[in-house]
Amino acid sequence: MKRLLCLMWLLLPTLVWAGESRTIEAGDAAFETEVFPASGRMRVLWFPPETGFGEPQRRIARALAQRGIEVWLVDVFASYFLPSVASSLARIPGEDVAALLGAAADDGRRLILLGTGRGILPLLRGAHAYQLRHPDNRSLAGAILLSPQFFVSTPDPGEAAEILPVVRRTNLPLFILQPKNSPWYWKLPRILPVLEAAGSEVYVQILPGLRDRFHFRPDATPAEQQAAERLPLWIARAARLLARLPARPRPVLPLDAEPPKLPEGKKERRLRPYAGDPTPPALNLPDLQGRIHRLADYRGQVVLINFWASWCPPCVHEMPSMQRLADAFAGRPFTILAVNMAEDEATIRRFLREKVRVRFPILLDRDGAALKRWQVFAFPTSYLLDRQGRIRYALFGAIDWDAPAVKEVVEGLLDEAD
Repeated sequence: MKRLLCLMWLLLPTLVWAGESRTIEAGDAAFETEVFPASGRMRVLWFPPETGFGEPQRRIARALAQRGIEVWLVDVFASYFLPSVASSLARIPGEDVAALLGAAADDGRRLILLGTGRGILPLLRGAHAYQLRHPDNRSLAGAILLSPQFFVSTPDPGEAAEILPVVRRTNLPLFILQPKNSPWYWKLPRILPVLEAAGSEVYVQILPGLRDRFHFRPDATPAEQQAAERLPLWIARAARLLARLPARPRPVLPLDAEPPKLPEGKKERRLRPYAGDPTPPALNLPDLQGRIHRLADYRGQVVLINFWASWCPPCVHEMPSMQRLADAFAGRPFTILAVNMAEDEATIRRFLREKVRVRFPILLDRDGAALKRWQVFAFPTSYLLDRQGRIRYALFGAIDWDAPAVKEVVEGLLDEAD
């Protein structure tokens, strides 16, 4: 009997903080929801990332419940019998999510919305629809956005990036938790003025040394694993900050655009003809030896410009094939310039010593100025310039650079007259 009592005692925290499966009828939908109850005055409605919920999110929800914050994991994919992919998120009706928020606010708790990555789309659209229905609402305290993606899709190089229409109509208080090792970190200067113009008070916590999805990455570094353990504390602090803001009506303007169609699946990664202005932005950067490289100095050569970072797995994957491409065209007017994204020299040297050995120049974009001028949206992003210095081909994402089709493109550019 004593052993049984001891076992029950050990299991008690798990039993107390386990999620309860509930189906919440709201609007025309039945939302499959995992509830982690707590007695505090705040309730967090968490909308899933494009990959859906897993044990990492449940662990965080349990930790928040232990801090007195009730959490609802709202499985919008299961609720609408949709696959857990990005394109499904655009199919969740904002009116249904608004009805869910109404049900969640029924007992007078302050509501905090939580979304990750592209999961912010149904969250923001639902909040907007709720505010249209309830212009005097004082229950909805704001939203916490973790690694948010505010754009419809990642544009091909040279194409304009489209901001989600609902972002221009969002006036909720927002707390953004943004990993620094992320292409989205560099887009905050563009997004924050849009949100502030719409009426949002925006708070930002930058997370140095972390990548997007750090709390559920299978390849998480020790630092990312430690940060995942601290994430419930960061979320709780953000929730309490939002809940303490003065409650006031926040009427919104109707959306003036149709819901965006999010991309289905991943784009095929291949070198494509460049769609933008072929005149390249300035590039004037030092290498690891302190030598300055100016793009104008390479006139008459075919130049591959590659924007990369050591924390980016696709970048690491493709760099050996870039060296093989350089070797294949050795002795001919072909150059690779690999622009590193704002990492310190010690990190870069250690990476080149321990992970990947290359002989082409590594350039240092210490403050991200070149990245902004070249409008890089994803890592890696590459541009292939002809001998007249015009951008002819580009892509975002990794490829095998020594593949026959790529060599054929380079060969064709080399054969053109200078």
